[in-house]
Amino acid sequence: MVKSATSEEETRTRARTRRAILDAAVQVLGDNPAAPLSQVARAAGVARSTLQRYFAERADLIEALRDYADELSNEACERARTTEGTAIEAFTRLVAEYFTLRKVIMLAFGSDDLTEDARDQDECSAADLALQALIVRGHEDGTIDPRITPLWAEQLLWSGLYAGWTYVTTARVPAYEALTLCLHSLVKAVERRPGRDD
Repeated sequence: MVKSATSEEETRTRARTRRAILDAAVQVLGDNPAAPLSQVARAAGVARSTLQRYFAERADLIEALRDYADELSNEACERARTTEGTAIEAFTRLVAEYFTLRKVIMLAFGSDDLTEDARDQDECSAADLALQALIVRGHEDGTIDPRITPLWAEQLLWSGLYAGWTYVTTARVPAYEALTLCLHSLVKAVERRPGRDD
């Protein structure tokens, strides 16, 4: 009994350390993708050897960041409460939640060296499925333009977020300003406007 409690604590400790390393990698590599892993280790508060026990190579860390980005996207989707209120209200919350993931998404999926397997569109995450259901619900409740298909909404969402994220650096504006423009553009693009859309 004591052994399993110790083992459980070790598992929790490993999970916390792993997440600390991933969070540090998002901050450090998100600011400077060429930063040395020793800088990531320092930001995570661990020794370089500890980081290497979790991620032997830089490529292992980047691959883990892709999974972490999916995990954070799912968490953001849950925070957006996509089944509450009208679909357009839920969509607005979802855009705002996803906008906060700029560094991890850009770092994990913004690389040119992604393989086709990593870009495989056949596999839907929980967040993808929630967005699809939200769009269908929006067709039913009349708040989302029926011409906007779930797949188009997904493509539009990520391209709009990318535009907002890069606008922060290219226009040198605060993130909240880019978020405001992103929300305005995306909501306007999918929202059903009676009389004009029919």
